Amino acid sequence: MSYVNLAALPMGLQLLLPAVACERLLELRLSRRHARWAMARGGVEYGRRHFPFMAAAHVGLFLGIPLEVILLHRSFVPVLGWPVLCVQVLVHGGRWWCVRSLGPRWNTRVIVVPGMPLVDRGPYRWMRHPNYLIVAVEGLSLPLVYGAWVTALSFTAANAAVLSVRLRVENSALSLPARTS
Repeated sequence: MSYVNLAALPMGLQLLLPAVACERLLELRLSRRHARWAMARGGVEYGRRHFPFMAAAHVGLFLGIPLEVILLHRSFVPVLGWPVLCVQVLVHGGRWWCVRSLGPRWNTRVIVVPGMPLVDRGPYRWMRHPNYLIVAVEGLSLPLVYGAWVTALSFTAANAAVLSVRLRVENSALSLPARTS
């Protein structure tokens, strides 16, 4: 049985997954800081029960990619890999645009500070939940950079299930009618 030599991938592809994982860890750190900020201002957390499922889906994404590449002998397919790599650059820019637009109200949890108006700047001018769209696109495209289409489909299904709950919780917490934008 032959194994995929990950070292044979272009250097940028060797670094992409660890870089995105590090970015996610930095996001979690920022999220904790923002949660403290919100709670100090009377913030209320909603929907705690779905959060472990969301976290598990994201951990599964980061574990699934290298496992699928190694166990199922996936390889970089340039005609697919390069375009979805470009999509990755765009989604990471979009994610940080969302974070910056929400400022200290951005969080991985649903924490609402009573009395604060909805954010209507940045991508929130056009969409109610742009970050969730970005996560969906990232979860589909990141595995495809490596040819890990099973992981892409699995994460997409798991993320859709979690988001079906998350969007109801968040819209309810924000006292908005249910929307899936």
